[in-house]
Amino acid sequence: MTTSARLDAFGIVVVDLKRAVDFYRVLGAPFPEGAEASEHGHAEATLAGGVRFMIDTEASVKTFNPDWRRAAGMSGASLAFHCSGGNDVDAIYELAIAAGGRRVKDPWNAFWGQRYALLSDPDGNPVDLYAELGA
Repeated sequence: MTTSARLDAFGIVVVDLKRAVDFYRVLGAPFPEGAEASEHGHAEATLAGGVRFMIDTEASVKTFNPDWRRAAGMSGASLAFHCSGGNDVDAIYELAIAAGGRRVKDPWNAFWGQRYALLSDPDGNPVDLYAELGA
């Protein structure tokens, strides 16, 4: 018997759906109009290639998993956004901070040849921004 699977979606859990959707729209996630007002605490954006980015509120997750608790400490996963150039890394970083993100490491020229920045979304989920140096 042959089985297969393909990545269809990934998701994060947040406190405030509107705040999260607004934040990720700044980073280019194409959430449809009205997604931030879902009465079910769930929003989805279909990314290039068809993979879905799902956001659920803590309250929504607890409706089907009442024992769910946010883990303490830093997440081992992050979302990485490729920017078209170093100036975009800087500009998008500041827009994301203004949209509720938290500074982790301001943009810098990394030794591996990229303009890179580290921040977290309003709920503490790690986010990376990057572009090739010289782009």
